[in-house]
Order: sequence, then C-alpha cells, then structure tokens
Amino acid sequence: MPTRTARTGWTGTLDAGEGQVELTSSGLGTYDVSFPKRSAESANGFTSPEELLAAAHSACYSMQLSAELASDGVTIEALDVSADVSLGADPAGGFRLTGIHLTVRGEVTGMDSETFLAAANAAKLNCPVSKALTGVDITLDAALEELPEVLQA
Repeated sequence: MPTRTARTGWTGTLDAGEGQVELTSSGLGTYDVSFPKRSAESANGFTSPEELLAAAHSACYSMQLSAELASDGVTIEALDVSADVSLGADPAGGFRLTGIHLTVRGEVTGMDSETFLAAANAAKLNCPVSKALTGVDITLDAALEELPEVLQA
C-alpha cells in the first residue's frame, strides 16, 4: 500500500506565527494555517489540523461504510458523511482533541434502518482513521434516508 505525504512550512511563534500545509502527494494545493485561526470560531480562509483530520475521517469512513454495505449485497445510491473534530483544553496542560462526531445519511436500496445502523457502527470500528484515533471519543449519528418512490420500485 502507498504512503502519502504532506508537509508544513512554519515561521514565527505559536501565537504570532503562520504556516502553509502542502498536500505533497496529490499536489492539490497549499493551505494557510495559524494557531489564532485554529482556536477561533471562524477560520477565515485558514485550515487546521482538526479540519484536515475531519476531511480524512469523513473520506475514510465513507469508503469503509461502502465496503460494509456492499458485503450485504445492497445498492448504495448515496452516502453523505461529515466529521466534526473538536479541539479543547487538556486537563494535563495544552490542548487535545476533545471529540469527533460522525454524521452519515444513506440512501440504500434493499436495506432496513436496523441493518444500516449495524453497518454504520461496524464501519466506525473498522475505518483505519477511526482505528488511528482510538484515544479520542468518536460518536456516530447514522440514519437511512427514505428513497424516492421511483428508486424503490
């Protein structure tokens, strides 16, 4: 399996410095980071490690859930996955990730809500990013959406 690379160039102190994160493997872009923007409610054009983790987790979870669902022989019409990664104070000092909340809505032909929820929970456990983040409380809100009548027939 491949290794993917990103790099960050940083100048200055934590409170006054800034950096740029480069998605090196894909070449898709370079993104500004700073601690004041990281810890503010509004990102104002800057990304953060938490946002990058949220992107990684939502993508990885989507792939894992599609694998779990495919093993049940159903048709996946659509999955919509978001990940909210929270940063907060660490009682031991500094900061830590205080939680990750995954939200998934699925449109799946040939599956009931209970089976979908079981697959969604299995994906949470088996997703490689979830496995890497076992020190963080990960919660899940999963629901099967109603398919339009045209797709149910």
